[in-house]
Order: sequence, then structure tokens, then C-alpha cells
Amino acid sequence: MLDSALYGGETPTVVLTYAWDRLLIDPIPGPRGPANFTGLRPLTRSVQAVPPDATPIAPAGSTLPRLAAELPQTFALIDPHHGAEGIVRQLEELIQHLEPDSVDLLDVGGDILAQGDEPTLRSPLADALTLAACCELNFPVRLLVAGPGLDGELPAEALRDRVGPVALTLNAEHVQPVSSVLEWHPSEATAMLAATARGARGLCEVRDAGLPVPLTNEGPLVHEADLGEALNRNQLARAILATENLHQVEQHSREMCGFSEIDYERNKASWLTNQPAQKLDPEAVLHQLDEFETDARSRGITHTTFRRLTETFGLSGNQRQGLRALLLSSRPEQYEAPLWHIPSGA
Repeated sequence: MLDSALYGGETPTVVLTYAWDRLLIDPIPGPRGPANFTGLRPLTRSVQAVPPDATPIAPAGSTLPRLAAELPQTFALIDPHHGAEGIVRQLEELIQHLEPDSVDLLDVGGDILAQGDEPTLRSPLADALTLAACCELNFPVRLLVAGPGLDGELPAEALRDRVGPVALTLNAEHVQPVSSVLEWHPSEATAMLAATARGARGLCEVRDAGLPVPLTNEGPLVHEADLGEALNRNQLARAILATENLHQVEQHSREMCGFSEIDYERNKASWLTNQPAQKLDPEAVLHQLDEFETDARSRGITHTTFRRLTETFGLSGNQRQGLRALLLSSRPEQYEAPLWHIPSGA
């Protein structure tokens, strides 16, 4: 979406990103590295591209090969297992190899602008790592924050004095190049960003915890924030500047933020392995949906995600697409792509 909006999708773009699809797609806690794939293609000594025919080694899972198959951008793998210093090395090699016109660091939601002690913060580690690495480069990096508050962590009002000026406003035309991807990709923040760009407004419930996220006119905005100010504010990013492995990063996260999000995934993965498998029974699911929607309406909820419904109904990640197909065939009028709309009721 951003590539389409900023550059028209006309120049070759390399997207350097994590293979970290959380437990809905990948049953293994934490991010994946090159050793977790077959078929990667070397871009530089430290950077591997993820082509469409790359395959995550079971039981690992990843959406990156399918993204590479459906989108024109080149996807490359951030390997966080060598800490911030390792990511700096990757970025330096890419810049030397590609000689890019620009480098943009994009965060959806704005938790990259956190201090680290906010009680609503849930996933600071990946953002802090990339922020720390980008601040060590001898190359200008533009920090962009799309959809303040849409990740369900820092509320938009807490970010207003941090996000900087509006660089652009996303609209339905910008979403169109990725519309087919949004039909299957599990990212809730990206789904809400696209939905607000298409005009959705209301209150969306997300994640297993059922966090309410406002869908407002601020949702489709992309702000340009100050990279140096972000680093000065982000205590975790400053603490991990010299880290050489992911274990060090995790320890700093525990000390600075009070937790490691990978610990949360480890605990959740352990809990999930002990849960009995649920059958996707259409009649039972639609009954559960009625109960969920009645309860959600009482809380003022107008939208939700298919990830939220999957976890609420006790289904596994590999049943999410089956659930989605069932709901769309049963009640197509409630699909406000890529979200599920909860009508106001009688």
C-alpha cells in the first residue's frame, strides 16, 4: 500500500521484513531466521531474499513466500538472531548493493514511538530492534507511522505529539494493489489500515484479548516522525544498540519493559498444545457468532477481525480460512473487507 501511495509502484522496491507471523500461522514462538527456510536466494552476504518457491521448514510457518508470489516487490528477510548489530550489517550491505534512492522505516500503529513503560504496550521488541539498527546507519532513513493506534497498543491520542506531520492519506485506490492479499493475510493492523482507507469507521475488537481499536479519520493517515527523537524516547531501542544476539535483546526487554513478547508466545504455545482440537461445525459456529455479536454490540463494537473470531471460537490457525469462508457464504452482507462488520441489531 505504501509503495503504491508514495512511489506509484513503478520503481523496484525491496521490503526487508521479519518472518514473524505469530502463533496463528507459525506454531513456533519468536521470529524465524534463514535456517528455518529452504529455497532462499542470497542478495548479499547477510541478506536472503524470499522468493515464491521458498518453503518454511516444518513445523515453522511463514506468509512471506506467498506474499512474494502475489506482489511485485522483492521480500528480504530480517534476521534478528544477531541482535541490532546484525541488522545494521544487513542494512549496510543492502544499501551498498542496491544504492537505493530512499530508505523508509514503516510502523503501523505507532508503538515504535513508545517509551517502553506504557501499560498497553504488547510487542515492542521488533520495532525497537529495527529502530536501533536504522539509527546506526550512515544513510538517511525516513520514519513513517501509518494508522496511529491501529495496532491496539498505544492509543492515537497518546501519539499525537509524537507522530509528526502527515505525509499522505491512504485511500481505496492505494489499497487496490494488495486487495487479494488482504483476503488471506492475518495481520490485524494492516487489515484495519486498509479498512479505514476504504472508509470503515467504528470500534474494532482484535487479538485474543479482545482489545477495542477505534476506526477513525486518523486511521488512513501516514505521518513522518523524527527518527532521532524516536530513539531518544524509546528506552529499549537505546538499550539494545550494541546487542549481538536475540537473547540479549529479550533480556533487555524484560528489564526495560517488564516482559518479553516471545515469553508470552512461549507460554501461549505451551497452553495451545494442551487444548483439544475443535471441529469446525457450521451450526455450532454460527450459534457462537450470534452470541459473540450480541455481547460485542453491548460493548459498542462495530467490527472485528477473523483472527479474533478464530481464537474466540477456540479454533486453530489453520481453520481460520475455513471459518472465513463459512461466514462469508452464510452472511456475505457483513463482510466489510477485510473486516467482519457487526450490525447494530434490532
